[in-house]
Amino acid sequence: QVQLVESGGGLVESGGSLRLSCAASGNHGIFYVRAWYRQAPGSQRELVAALTSAGTTDYADFVKGRFTISRDYAKKTWSLQMNDLKPEDTAVYFCKAEEKHPFRTDDYWGKGTLVTVSS
Repeated sequence: QVQLVESGGGLVESGGSLRLSCAASGNHGIFYVRAWYRQAPGSQRELVAALTSAGTTDYADFVKGRFTISRDYAKKTWSLQMNDLKPEDTAVYFCKAEEKHPFRTDDYWGKGTLVTVSS
């Protein structure tokens, strides 16, 4: 059973910074994509940032220049550094991993961590 656990959420003032981390446990193969999503109240879950095993990154337009996704090989975690946070960044943030097999892709999700940005 693969389990993803997020950490690092909390309350921060507008303009502040937070760093989220995601740790994976259990028996799994290679994660080809590691990503962060978020879901605000009343909204759909949306992609924030993604990092492939090849090192390429993809960011949502609304976080470009403010958020950075990275991977810690030693700790086997991946993180989301969030700078210049805005009240509209308030959401539950989820980490996701994609494990590809010859004929299917397994998606794993964390349970989420709440980020609240006060104005």
